Amino acid sequence: MKLPLFCTKLLIRTRIARYLPSFRRSSHGASDYLHYFADRVLSAPLDAMLDEGAFPDIQTPDTIHLAMSSPRFDSLTAGIVRSVVMPRQSVPPQGMTELRMEIAHQHAHAHQVSVDAADEVLITHGATGAFGTILDTFVNPGTNVCVFDPTSPMFTIGLKSRRARILTVPTWMEEGRTRFHLGPFVKAMKGAKLLVLADPSNPTGGCLAPEDLEQIAWWARHYDVLIYLDESLSRFRYDEQSNHLPKLPDASNRVIVGNSISKGHGLSSLRVGWLVGHRHLIRACSVTSALTNPFVPIPCQQMALAAMRTVNDEAFDTLRQGFASRRRYVYERLTSMGLQPAWPSGGFFFWVPVSPLGKTGREFAQSLLEEKRVLVGPGDVFGASGSKFIRISYAIEEGRLREGLSRIGEYVNELRRVPEMPRQPELVEAA
Repeated sequence: MKLPLFCTKLLIRTRIARYLPSFRRSSHGASDYLHYFADRVLSAPLDAMLDEGAFPDIQTPDTIHLAMSSPRFDSLTAGIVRSVVMPRQSVPPQGMTELRMEIAHQHAHAHQVSVDAADEVLITHGATGAFGTILDTFVNPGTNVCVFDPTSPMFTIGLKSRRARILTVPTWMEEGRTRFHLGPFVKAMKGAKLLVLADPSNPTGGCLAPEDLEQIAWWARHYDVLIYLDESLSRFRYDEQSNHLPKLPDASNRVIVGNSISKGHGLSSLRVGWLVGHRHLIRACSVTSALTNPFVPIPCQQMALAAMRTVNDEAFDTLRQGFASRRRYVYERLTSMGLQPAWPSGGFFFWVPVSPLGKTGREFAQSLLEEKRVLVGPGDVFGASGSKFIRISYAIEEGRLREGLSRIGEYVNELRRVPEMPRQPELVEAA
């Protein structure tokens, strides 16, 4: 169990920490340097940040990467780098005017709301930078933050590093939808300052139903809770057009939408993201961003602008149809193995229970990588409820996807063929 910060600092100040195995292990040998570190570093969940299950770095050519978090669209983005022309004038800290205008236009079109590019759009260092700006602007140590479970590890890592009090709401998948019971949700919202959502969800690919969005908006207004809505996967919706939360009257002035160029445009290396919301909220975020992490590189912003103009809705429709076909193909392959993946209505993931095979998600992922050289995501990195699941991404070239699924099928068959050890008869003592 993680110690309270004041206990950690006391052990460091008295130099007792250097003799404790738990400190040596969690600090990776840096016990003698802990007294230099700020509270933000001491509060960070280092084990989660260094977990290879959450941030894999597998480079061997024979490994098939089915844990990818972002796709690539080389056919559409190959010429974007040639669009970079260095501007003659300086760019404001909140981002290029042209890029903010394009984001405002596309956001307004998607949600049927009006957006002022000058005051209601902020360019950030990717979606992670967008969320970090939200935390630095609105979250203090001890702030109650409501999060659905399972969820992206970046949400929980960021919240833990700010010493927020995380209130989780259990969810499940039902016909492609992310569902939750109203009672636990209302209990978590009472006293919360911020609600963190992702729609579609990572890792499940579930989308929130319209009636659930209306409940979320109503209770957020009732308890005066801000909403951070991550729409990184918004272009990967197969069964509906858009999330209508930003235009609901109960949520319109309290929703801040985060997004990036990474997933929807296949350019994760640019690290360009943004926030869109009410001007008073975005202005506060602009102050925080300018103080901590300003000035996204201009060439990256220019390439992001070119990508948003090139990979438009018409061009993306063909890609989305291809992903939808791939979704059906992967689902049929997994079910033919006897697995029971949740059917997603968005994203490019499958959330697959593996407990019927006698393994946790972590054990399954590690053994699969060691024996078959296939990398999948262990579910426990997405929250406590994911311990019996794995996440499989199909954002990969189709030939390698087919081969990866074949190897998974072989591994599953081998697990089922392992004979059970005969139970030893119990010893009965003589009377």
